[in-house]
Amino acid sequence: MKKISVLFVAMVLCLSTGMMNAQKIASMDYESILSVMPEAKKLTADLEAFSKAKGDELNKQAASFQTEVETYQKAAATLTEDQRKAKEEELGKKQQSLQQLQMTAQNDLAKKREDALKPIIDKINTAVEKVAKANNYEFILDASALIYKGGADATPLVKKELGL
Repeated sequence: MKKISVLFVAMVLCLSTGMMNAQKIASMDYESILSVMPEAKKLTADLEAFSKAKGDELNKQAASFQTEVETYQKAAATLTEDQRKAKEEELGKKQQSLQQLQMTAQNDLAKKREDALKPIIDKINTAVEKVAKANNYEFILDASALIYKGGADATPLVKKELGL
């Protein structure tokens, strides 16, 4: 009988220690918070305008290049071998230049997005940290990375912290 009571006390101590050390975890929907932030909406509109402007400029240059290629193709039969080689070399350089401009525009857009998104992400992360500390969460995970979500949802708390 004494062994059973000692075993029972040991089990209770183990269980209570495990319960005391249980970690408090919550999840949140990062994308839903980001999608309702005014800063993120403005960023999306700004990036679309920037992209459209760059795209229009590239399309204009591509149309000009295409016209030049068509003109060359029509006149190629009347040109000498040296003139054809020179014109083909010139068109090749223009095509490479156009491709370089396209890559530069894509890199500029990515850099602009990254630079503008950093303060927004920092603001969300600061709010998440405040919510975690206020609610004694040891971890707040992004809900999109979870297969099963049955615990606390910190999304409304983070939205409230951000004033959304």
